[in-house]
Amino acid sequence: MRVLNHTLTVLGEDITIQLIGKTRMDIDFELKQPEQTSLLIVISGPSGIGKDAVVQGLRARHLPFHFVITATSRQPRKCEEDGVDYFFYSKETFEAMIESGEFLEYAHVYSDYKGVPKAQVRQALDSGEDVVMRLDFQGAKTIRELCADAILIFLTAKSKDEWLARLQSRRSESDEELALRIRTAKQEYDALDIFDYIVLNEHDQLDRTLDVIESIITAEHHRVHPRKVQL
Repeated sequence: MRVLNHTLTVLGEDITIQLIGKTRMDIDFELKQPEQTSLLIVISGPSGIGKDAVVQGLRARHLPFHFVITATSRQPRKCEEDGVDYFFYSKETFEAMIESGEFLEYAHVYSDYKGVPKAQVRQALDSGEDVVMRLDFQGAKTIRELCADAILIFLTAKSKDEWLARLQSRRSESDEELALRIRTAKQEYDALDIFDYIVLNEHDQLDRTLDVIESIITAEHHRVHPRKVQL
């Protein structure tokens, strides 16, 4: 405690007052700041739930993320561009890439291959960027096994009818393929425990979905115990 004497002149008379204040204290601990680490974020969900639209929406917001371009052996759909939406390879080329160990993960899904190029992900993480991947359930499960600290986000619809209508509106599957996707979706919902978050991707409410995902990523960057991504 320190005491300071201060003199004031009031109506021609000097009056001395005492100012009592605290002395400066030394702080002997470090103020902790949020640790800047790279996050590995997986956007997943059943077929037709809008994974592509969500990733495209995040891209359009010009966020500081590296968006992984998935490789596939299927034929491109209308308006899909090679090297932008997917890397499109023949089955023979894809299988040769598997043999040479070029994929972080890959799976045979609905009669076609899908995979994540290993070098693309590691380079982005090494540069300090957050990495966003769009994967089906099998791919998300593999990433969980490879990296416990990956952030897995599962997209869902408001109702089964809404989801089915979206799936049917693509008109890109035969009846047999459609039935397979429905059976697969049931298995995926039965195994939701591998995911960290479930996010409603309601029809015509894309911005709301993107806001929620951004909030999740922001919160993850402020964890007391940050995630440590190692691949």
